[in-house]
Amino acid sequence: MEIEDRPAEGSARSDVATDNPVPAPPFWGTRVIKGIQLKEYASWLDETALFRGQWGLTKELIETEGRPRLRGLLDRLQTDNVLEAAVVHGYFPCVSKGDDLIILDDTGTERTRFTFPRQPRGRRLCLADFFRPEESGETDVVGLQVVTVGSRIGEETAKLFEADAYRDYLELHGLSVQLAEALAEYWHARVRAELGIHRGDPDGLDGMLRTEYQGCRYSLGYPACPDLEDRAKIADLLRPERIGVELSEEFQLHPEQSTDAIVVHHPEAGYFNTGVRR
Repeated sequence: MEIEDRPAEGSARSDVATDNPVPAPPFWGTRVIKGIQLKEYASWLDETALFRGQWGLTKELIETEGRPRLRGLLDRLQTDNVLEAAVVHGYFPCVSKGDDLIILDDTGTERTRFTFPRQPRGRRLCLADFFRPEESGETDVVGLQVVTVGSRIGEETAKLFEADAYRDYLELHGLSVQLAEALAEYWHARVRAELGIHRGDPDGLDGMLRTEYQGCRYSLGYPACPDLEDRAKIADLLRPERIGVELSEEFQLHPEQSTDAIVVHHPEAGYFNTGVRR
């Protein structure tokens, strides 16, 4: 007789290792970086997501229409100075307790905490498991980042929409969203380098986009951290208004071409589903 795989009771921790090295961050607190040039992060653009996902091009049209159009748009954005790429990021001391990630201040006192969902079966992963447990007596480090390519490109897409230039609107809007993601990937690589965990990074972009590196970047709203209200905690810690990013009452980032993330250094960190949606 087969026995059904039932989820364990309570919040039993997964089997994620707790003896991995904790890297030393280059600083504690936050830093703001403005004026990032397009050439620094354009190479991180996920062209498959752009051409197939955003622009809806068939494989046959990518070379004949997609790439020439992309080159033209990138040249225009550069010439017209439409992009205002900026980042605010930081490193914070932390520990975990059950399903919670607890952010500490410089005296070791709790500053805020995030509560994440746990898988009901299987490994029973929870994002908090990738940080040192409070009872270990050790302090871990978590990275947080908010990136944006600015509000001007959103203003340009709005003009196209108002002019009923829908194809141009969809192309520019899709590109702007993917450029924000490219900037986030580029900066995540910078963070890995600052933490000294970048030595195993793959050589090519394809490997990077398949996250074949140590650590993981978790954006709010995804299965491991689905609660968008946690954006208010990240905003309190990073103060992204310094790069022109505001949080709406619905916990959406404005300008739209912005993204936030919790950056985890643990070698077992990766994307996983908890079955929880918001």
